[in-house]
Amino acid sequence: MFGYTGKILRVNLDAMECSVDALSPEVARAFLGGRGLGVKILLDELDPQADPLSPENILVIAPGTLIGSSAPTAGRYMAITKSPLNNGVVSTNSGGFWGAELKFAGYDAIVIKGKARSPVYLHIEGEVAQLLDAGEIWGTTTSVTTRYLQEKHEKCKVLNIGPAGENLSRIAAIINDEHRAAGRGGAGAVMGSKNLKAIAVRALEKKVPLANKEALDARVKEILPDLRKNGAGYTQNGTLGIFNLCNEKGVYPTHNFKHNNWDTPEKIDSKALNEYYLVKVSSCYRCPLACGRVSKVDGKIYHGPEYETVWAFGPDCGVGELSHTIIAGHLCNEYGLDVISAGTTIAAAMELYERGYIKDEEVNGPALKWGNAEAVTQWIELMALRKGLGDKMADGSYAMCEFYGVPEYSMSVKKLEMPGYDPRGLQGQGLSYATANRGGCHVTGNVWVAEVMMEAGGGPRKNSTQGKEKLVVGAQNRKTLIDSLGLCGFASRFLTDEDLVHFYNTATGFDITLEEIAQTGDRIYNAERYLSTMSAGYSAKDDVLPPRITDEPISRGPSQGEYNKLSEMIGKYYELRGWDDNGRPTPEKIDSLKFIRKSTKEAVR
Repeated sequence: MFGYTGKILRVNLDAMECSVDALSPEVARAFLGGRGLGVKILLDELDPQADPLSPENILVIAPGTLIGSSAPTAGRYMAITKSPLNNGVVSTNSGGFWGAELKFAGYDAIVIKGKARSPVYLHIEGEVAQLLDAGEIWGTTTSVTTRYLQEKHEKCKVLNIGPAGENLSRIAAIINDEHRAAGRGGAGAVMGSKNLKAIAVRALEKKVPLANKEALDARVKEILPDLRKNGAGYTQNGTLGIFNLCNEKGVYPTHNFKHNNWDTPEKIDSKALNEYYLVKVSSCYRCPLACGRVSKVDGKIYHGPEYETVWAFGPDCGVGELSHTIIAGHLCNEYGLDVISAGTTIAAAMELYERGYIKDEEVNGPALKWGNAEAVTQWIELMALRKGLGDKMADGSYAMCEFYGVPEYSMSVKKLEMPGYDPRGLQGQGLSYATANRGGCHVTGNVWVAEVMMEAGGGPRKNSTQGKEKLVVGAQNRKTLIDSLGLCGFASRFLTDEDLVHFYNTATGFDITLEEIAQTGDRIYNAERYLSTMSAGYSAKDDVLPPRITDEPISRGPSQGEYNKLSEMIGKYYELRGWDDNGRPTPEKIDSLKFIRKSTKEAVR
């Protein structure tokens, strides 16, 4: 096979054995790789009723198809599993260098089943894969684990979990390269439930066979100057560069989504970061954009921050200090927590305290008061270690708010916390949150930028529902392609569908068409939804937004008076998707997409 290694590594933790299966070309073409291949494996092999934290759950880790080619940003991997947060299928991805190392080591995916009797880690060096004792590193932070394994196994790249994953926090992340996170949906807890601490990989040959390397490289050389030009904002300002636009448009949620713009933006924007904290920029494998930041606070060096880190631990908690958000992001990486879920859970706790649901005697850490910068750093450890009130917070804002009888104060969809784009002022983004397979997620189908651009160009306003259903379906389908190919969502904004088809065909030797690749995105998204209807019972009752978003108009700022009109869009969205009125793929839709239900080795019908 070209573009693929043709091998799937299977890890049986019950038997402490590793084996290799062949990947069929038919499945590769129908599901591409990465996210698509992962959901295909779950569709074939997962018992939908399995407890997410039981040995019966399956964790698939799959690098994208284009890794090994010159395609820009082709270096990302996906972790696909049944989410302990909401029982649905979750796919979460990360950049850095680990995913590329796995592909170069010779694998299109790792399928992990069972549970080890005691803590172990998986060591892969070339074609040799073995499970080794992890007793000495169980309980350590991610950077300590990484350094330990890199000293023991020269030149390896490390993926691992921190104490949060070991303690089965349902918002635990998987961390690679010390500061890159596959964060959303609790995949870190699935690793912890299997007593799998880490995966250390070293590739001996950095080469993947390509069908037409010359043609692929030529296209990349042609588009790279424009890609660098169009993406220069990421290099100059990182992801925090979008803060001012969100704030000015009145779609920047603060105080657990009670308000939606910040009064002192000059203290937390990218200009402030660049002037007072930035040391240098950083990039992932094969990335020309270099959106990563390296910062210094009180003489110490930290990776980050990202836009979501500053928002979640900053204004969403009423905090306007960059230094504390930088440290908070670092601590999430060290303990292995999802930044968005951890920060917004603290924000929800602050609102519960303000309203009297959380009592003073329960607070075994810093005061849960708006603007308390110490709280955003110290509660991270308490959550990861499940100490006191941190035990309730460790499973996310929905579980915590539900415990106190007020789940409506959790700003989540399908129990996954929404990120820093207020859907009251962004109708399409709200629809995307509500229908995202993994829950309140912006990268499943991020349309807020398109909505703002449409408004600026004289099209439907961002707070209009006109045409947003088609916009969301298209964005969600395309993102499945990006995730399956192993590309970054930022760069993909500047790549055409023709680019994607060209990259894929010249890498693999297939002759996929624009029509076929569009159907592939639809196939993967529907496969996730289909499996989630069986594993979590997903239906229209789950495609909802918090009452605050649909029932409480914004009280101040540029988007004052706006609220999300989800009910006006959801029916048309289902119709475009080929789902019934209850939000489930119809039998006709399932048959038309050829899920290949029986085996990863069965040819597409």
